[in-house]
Amino acid sequence: MTALLTPAQALFEEGQAPVVLPVVDHYCGVEARMLKSLELQVRLGPVFDITLDCEDGAPIGGEAEHMLLVLHLLNGSLNAHGRVGVRVHPFRHPAFEADVDAVIAGGGEKLAFLMIPKPEGIEDLSRAIAFIDDSLKRHGIRKPLPLHTLIETHGALRDVMAIAAHPRIESLSFGLMDFVSAHRGAIPRSALTVDGQFTHPLVQRAKLAISAAAHSYGKTPSHCVVTEFKNERAIQSAAQRAARELGYTRMWSIHPNQIQPIIDAFAPSVAEIDEAIDILQAAQAAQWAPIQHRDMLHDRASYRLFWHLLQRAHGTGQDLPAEVEQAWFTPHPSPL
Repeated sequence: MTALLTPAQALFEEGQAPVVLPVVDHYCGVEARMLKSLELQVRLGPVFDITLDCEDGAPIGGEAEHMLLVLHLLNGSLNAHGRVGVRVHPFRHPAFEADVDAVIAGGGEKLAFLMIPKPEGIEDLSRAIAFIDDSLKRHGIRKPLPLHTLIETHGALRDVMAIAAHPRIESLSFGLMDFVSAHRGAIPRSALTVDGQFTHPLVQRAKLAISAAAHSYGKTPSHCVVTEFKNERAIQSAAQRAARELGYTRMWSIHPNQIQPIIDAFAPSVAEIDEAIDILQAAQAAQWAPIQHRDMLHDRASYRLFWHLLQRAHGTGQDLPAEVEQAWFTPHPSPL
């Protein structure tokens, strides 16, 4: 008797399934916040990523000393889940090459990803990636190093489709504050607020362009920060809008208090999880042929939607039935 194919086996060709990243990318550049965030990740598990910040986190003139701190934490015992990345300086900054060489030489096997900020366009980004890949070869790092980038300049937004298409890019983030600043006062300060960033037309246009480009190439779109970090309701509302209205599957946090509200906002509801399990189990029993469920027809297109939803539930730490965890989220050998 032929073994039942899992959703991951049945719904995607080899290499077709997109990479599923944690829904939170938590940025920290001050030692106390770095330590607190790493300790929280140890407790909660890999339901959020941490990006140690060498761009905004490093004091001017103290870049080398800051990198030593980052490497100490990256290689330390608090990096227990392998989900810690680093943001280096922009490609055109004098510290870019030193940042890249230092972090790859000192922590290349530990890095979950490297964030490249402020590319001026695809040419800028391609040159940065070429230097990174050359550094990986020079330092003998064999572990694949995913690369993320920030869309926060006019040129990067103009080239966003080409950037999303680059095979070395795993995720695109929107840099709200630098994007607004690049408009030389033409976008008001109110566009930086939790309400304004969802209503100003130029900001909305940028967010939608980034999300659409990322999904076009199977990459992860990551939503920008909410600076009102003490307002939990504002954080959760922004995260819900980013996920439900704009198609983002990941979001930045800049304070540990923001992490759980974002996870909660991106997590599917119990009703959504139950429906997805019912449909996928029925589909599996039908060997992934079309089925009827509650007077609606479903086929592999909708099965993929429900599978993505279950993956997000699993990634946000939602309770799933033990048989689902065992059958669909435990690694299985490829079918013969």
